[in-house]
Amino acid sequence: VQLQASGGGEVQPGGSLRLSCAASGFTLDDYSIGWFRQAPGKEREGVSCIDKSDGSTYSADSVKGRFAISRDNAENTMYLQMSSLKPEDSAVYFCATAHDDCKAVAGTIILYGMHHWSKGTQVTVSS
Repeated sequence: VQLQASGGGEVQPGGSLRLSCAASGFTLDDYSIGWFRQAPGKEREGVSCIDKSDGSTYSADSVKGRFAISRDNAENTMYLQMSSLKPEDSAVYFCATAHDDCKAVAGTIILYGMHHWSKGTQVTVSS
């Protein structure tokens, strides 16, 4: 069972990046999926998720309208398309899967019944 996150890098403010997260050893479609991030000195926070029950997507207030999560079942891969990037988006980004729901709560997102985490991929937004 493995999640492999990739696609991080350095980009200027206002730029875009697409993160990928490839699953192996299990089927992504059986789980709720999500992206999280952690900046230096801060707690890990939820960014975006897809609920397995009905495919609803949820995003943290801080990224709404700029980030979009998606899933390609044929490739068994999830994505996070990030646009209009800001310096405060700089962080290590992780993908994760969960047995239960994902929800938007108090401006962030939560995955319930965590299943697996990826190692992180660094995103740096700087001029």
